[in-house]
Amino acid sequence: MLTLHGFPFSNYHNIVKHALMQKGVPFDEHIVYPNTPEMLAVNPTGKAPAMTTEKGTQLSESSVLLEYLEDAYPEHSLFPEDVEVRGRVRQLMKVSELYLELAARRLLPAVLGNIDFPQATLDEVKSVLERGAHSLTALANFGPYLVGSELTLADIYLRYALAIPKMVGPAKLDWNVMEVVPGLADWDAMMASTDIAQKIDADQKANATEFMAFISQPK
Repeated sequence: MLTLHGFPFSNYHNIVKHALMQKGVPFDEHIVYPNTPEMLAVNPTGKAPAMTTEKGTQLSESSVLLEYLEDAYPEHSLFPEDVEVRGRVRQLMKVSELYLELAARRLLPAVLGNIDFPQATLDEVKSVLERGAHSLTALANFGPYLVGSELTLADIYLRYALAIPKMVGPAKLDWNVMEVVPGLADWDAMMASTDIAQKIDADQKANATEFMAFISQPK
């Protein structure tokens, strides 16, 4: 059976976990934290998530894992059949990562560690987030999913990519992505209402104390 290595508090881990559950692929979840000997044994970069395939191949990087799942388990594909729409899905995934998740992640220490950042950094992050929100507004049709009537990897990716922007935007930038992208709040509520999302959210909440204890350990 395939094994997913990582921890439930990680949004990137949860992207892959949601895709596995959505596709109906059986898997074991091995809870392991970044840069520990256990994680380094399955991923030389020490990052989560990682995966051991049914044939024993070890893979890492969430986008690679998602592509592998589509190749290895083509049943219940999370990509549209139409190649043009498939391209739009990939575009939305990249926008979600580069202009929303990664931009907001720069300010995560300001929320978790109460660390102050210079105004120039705050302005720079906000500018990138605004570009991401503008792109999302232009690309998504919320019909009711991002590219139409069927859930795709773009929906799964964005749901977890929004976790940090939703946290740091209102707290540090006086800006809320949920308010500036029309239709996003209703889409987010719809995504959160599914059995899969609720299971993943419950696992994340249950893992919070252990993960916080891990990151507070002296390095």
